[in-house]
Amino acid sequence: MQLAWGPEEEAFRAEIAAFLDASAPPEAYVPRESEAPGEEGMPEWARAWQRTLFDNGWLIPAYPREFGGRNATALQSLIYMEEFAKRGLPRSLNFQGSAIVGPSLLDFGNDEQKKLVRPTLRGDILWSIGMSEPNAGSDLASLRTRAELRGDHFIVNGQKVWTSSATYADYCFCYVRTDPEAPKHKGISVLIVDLKKTPGVEPRPLRHITGKPEFAEVFFNDAPVPKENLVGKMNDGWRITLGSLAHERGGLWVLGVATVEHALKMLLSLAKRTGQDRDPTVRRRLAAAYEQVSSLRALGYKGFASFAGGGSAPEHSFLKLATSELGKSLFELGMDLSGPYAAVVDERSGTDAGFWIRKFFVSFATTIAGGTSEIQRNIIAERILGLPKS
Repeated sequence: MQLAWGPEEEAFRAEIAAFLDASAPPEAYVPRESEAPGEEGMPEWARAWQRTLFDNGWLIPAYPREFGGRNATALQSLIYMEEFAKRGLPRSLNFQGSAIVGPSLLDFGNDEQKKLVRPTLRGDILWSIGMSEPNAGSDLASLRTRAELRGDHFIVNGQKVWTSSATYADYCFCYVRTDPEAPKHKGISVLIVDLKKTPGVEPRPLRHITGKPEFAEVFFNDAPVPKENLVGKMNDGWRITLGSLAHERGGLWVLGVATVEHALKMLLSLAKRTGQDRDPTVRRRLAAAYEQVSSLRALGYKGFASFAGGGSAPEHSFLKLATSELGKSLFELGMDLSGPYAAVVDERSGTDAGFWIRKFFVSFATTIAGGTSEIQRNIIAERILGLPKS
């Protein structure tokens, strides 16, 4: 049986491919360890690229024109994500705003808050997400940052950590505890915090080992936030949380599968270049990797079919786990096949110039970002397999 797209889908793929090939700036093709800029904020080329996508209906194709889309079908949206992943192109360097906050405000915001959506999607307003805390990472329901309503303002106290973009973002989509007596899932609310103007808010950069401050910790010390900045209803933040995470993860499986597919292609090229493709042990390892990668893409399509039909897609929780863990294995295999050259980063060496060792180290972060492997295993065990909690 040969699986293939229909003529309408192929025509749509050709359209988006032609647009990307003609319009994407050279800077968008430069490899990056992550999609987040550093302390300097979003570079101008990235803002211009996001505006170009928005103005041409290619930022979020399923949206109507006024929000940077073209009312695309679910299948067209999938093809769109595949074409971006194939080229390694970002849609936005402020993923938090375009993929999480904008859609969440459309779902839950009031009329005034929805006015922020267009400038957010065009990249004119930049966001951070205030979820993780020192003692509430993957277990968001354990957050302790307090917001007490006093008159016409909430007074916010607490700390967020691993807050991407907080050192330069305009706003924080901040999850706070507004009812400390309620069960921990029931007492959470969401506030829009102006990071530039609100007194008592202090973002501090957290630097990687590379020196790049992609993340930050944010301290709130009696920070006043107008009560009209409450998103949705008081103590109904958990519902918004589920919506936000759904927006974040809806298309991540495509990127995850594309990452391991690219790694496999690089492995095959490396094996042929070094003559190791004739080694039966290497051939078996590459064949096993090919089977895994192909299976994950097929599983992704299965989950997408369920999701597009209005059902749940438990496959996507497994795909997040599987692609993260497989990526580590493939990049480690690349270091094995590279031998002593794996650590050579000089492009004049004629090797992959440190590709494998960089990707291997960064691959550990992918098992944490967007939901740790441990949490994904719990979700699979409890919600998909129906196993009891320990």
